[in-house]
Amino acid sequence: MKDKTYLVAGYKPWNHRIFDEVISRYPGRWHLIGDPEQLSLKAVRVLNPRYIFFLHWSWKVPNEIVKEYECVCFHMTDVPYGRGGSPLQNIILKGHKHTKITALRMTEKMDAGPVYLKDDLCVESGSAEEIYIRATYKSADMIERIISQDLKPVPQRGEATVFKRRRPEDSEIPRLHTLHQLYNFIRMLDAEGYPRAFFYYKDFRYELSRATLYDGRIEANVIITPLEDSK
Repeated sequence: MKDKTYLVAGYKPWNHRIFDEVISRYPGRWHLIGDPEQLSLKAVRVLNPRYIFFLHWSWKVPNEIVKEYECVCFHMTDVPYGRGGSPLQNIILKGHKHTKITALRMTEKMDAGPVYLKDDLCVESGSAEEIYIRATYKSADMIERIISQDLKPVPQRGEATVFKRRRPEDSEIPRLHTLHQLYNFIRMLDAEGYPRAFFYYKDFRYELSRATLYDGRIEANVIITPLEDSK
């Protein structure tokens, strides 16, 4: 593997930790950015990276960067199934226990680019944050394989299924029929920076996190705040 320059974009705390623990130790010169304002064509040209890897990125990457550099993102579905926003939440809501981490080349069309490789990911248990951490470790391993084996992406095959990006108001707990459905709804939103599962009762808002499913019950942390008009 030649001593080349690589850029990683990721703004979540676990992205930074895994970059320091794993990715930065790979051969080459590694740089990390966590702010979209740092991702300009001018700044990227200074580094002139062989690849730009996006671990967890919620902003649109400028088209001029995508066109000029080989940009690789990691999507939590077996594309072309599950293109689009909020892949983990949509996967869990649809009852899937397993999915794929797909490393694909970014193009102007979201999640439609050719695929370098895929890896299995279990989503049956754990909070969203725990799953994201597992996914990032897998992504770090995939990065090493891409650069060491000089993998070439191949076009996606099959009919595309597109997921809709969730909004904060979608975190309000809907009418559910089983404890397991409620447990999944709570845990799929339990990650730093995500709007937690919530419901309203009388003059208060209840937010749930750290859910554990036992035999016949759920135990969870609850944050209760009064509604504005009831203060």
